[in-house]
Amino acid sequence: MSYYQGGNQGYRPPPQSQGTQYSGGGAPPSYGQQGPPPGAYGHGQQGYPYTGPPPQGRPPNSGPQQPPPGADQQLFFWFQAVDTDKSGALTTEELQKALINGDWSPFNMETVRLMMNMFDTDNNGTITFPEFAGLWRYIEDWKKCFQTFDADGSGTINFAELKNALRTFGYNLSDNFINLLIKKYDKYGGNKNAGKGDVTFDNFVQSCVTVKTLTDAFRRYDTDNDGWILINYEQFLELVVNNR
Repeated sequence: MSYYQGGNQGYRPPPQSQGTQYSGGGAPPSYGQQGPPPGAYGHGQQGYPYTGPPPQGRPPNSGPQQPPPGADQQLFFWFQAVDTDKSGALTTEELQKALINGDWSPFNMETVRLMMNMFDTDNNGTITFPEFAGLWRYIEDWKKCFQTFDADGSGTINFAELKNALRTFGYNLSDNFINLLIKKYDKYGGNKNAGKGDVTFDNFVQSCVTVKTLTDAFRRYDTDNDGWILINYEQFLELVVNNR
């Protein structure tokens, strides 16, 4: 049986980056809606409201800065709040401060670097405000996706919810592999006593993007779409290196 069935429930996850679409069925999430900046996705009356910590004030010597024409003022203020060195661009460490899970934990650094690489369009190692605005829309789309599959409203994704999400995206994966994903992306998974088999928002995004990226790389070699490939050692290394 093929590893990939194609989406059949009218839903596709957010695109991996601007201009790149997933291959599942259905229309992609809208990028047109405005809302709060990236923040906590925990419990609340509205499901997953923004309840992040209040932004820190500007240093006394910094002058007032105005948002670019047409920019969302709230989002621009949040960008300035985490741009602690007032350089006009966010480093990986500053970006991590802008992204918070529902349990108030910051996004893990691996997910932050993944997003930095996706939206740092000029490859200078930082995120400018226009790049940050694109990343924010991407986070908002994933937030809606996360809410869709967090059926019990717990603020995390368990085995059954992750299985449902991946199958909805069109990935025909075994229970053993889904358990492996849960073990890897449960932030307490390395501690048998602490691990609950739940995946937080940041790790849900990372796990889905990883599956999608590796599947796309595999499919480039699986020309007959039967779920099997024959590659040599150097091709394998190339596949791994290109997807790190």
